[in-house]
Amino acid sequence: MVNKGVLRKLPDFELEKYLKEGNRFVPEAVQMAFEVLEERGRVFTEHEKTTVHQLIQHKKDAEQARLDEEKEVWKDHITQDPSAIKLFPRDLILIISLILGTIPGSILLGLNFIKLKKYTQAILTFILGFIFLPIQAFILPLIYEIKSKRHFAITKSPEFLVAGLGAMLLLILWILFTPKKLPYRAASYIFPVILSLVMLILIATNYQGWFSSHILVSLAK
Repeated sequence: MVNKGVLRKLPDFELEKYLKEGNRFVPEAVQMAFEVLEERGRVFTEHEKTTVHQLIQHKKDAEQARLDEEKEVWKDHITQDPSAIKLFPRDLILIISLILGTIPGSILLGLNFIKLKKYTQAILTFILGFIFLPIQAFILPLIYEIKSKRHFAITKSPEFLVAGLGAMLLLILWILFTPKKLPYRAASYIFPVILSLVMLILIATNYQGWFSSHILVSLAK
């Protein structure tokens, strides 16, 4: 946030730098510097005023373009275009990861990367997805211990918190490794359904004590 009071403390020659083409100041700062100079009696010609206003507008346009680009990075570009590559949908991967853990989510995301011929990224995704399971097993008791000591407020459901972190990890991997603005069609849901059923069985039987059914029980209530 630009503080006009701070700009008023600057000498004229410093404020003039705000009006020069190619400066790195935000448009609001340029506008305020222009106003402060006018308050001090600086007389601008019509050409100078036009130049300053164009500079401010150019900065605003550039800032808006940057924000739009950031939104595009996070946007899911799923389409019905028959020529687009088929991938497992991002939302499906995140939902499965949140409910059933990062293992099935990482498998689906890793298979997407294989389709995109990003084999190193696929291997990394598989590894991180499976490694997150013991990390989750370590973090949860720690959170409950902190919660029991009431050092500070923690969500009533640490499992959801940790599961959300796992899903966020996969989302970040998607954004980092999937080509920007890549349009894709939703691949068949058959394999994700089978994978989810297998994971449900593992969770229900709590194989080797590795899996927690807390999230599923919470959703069922």
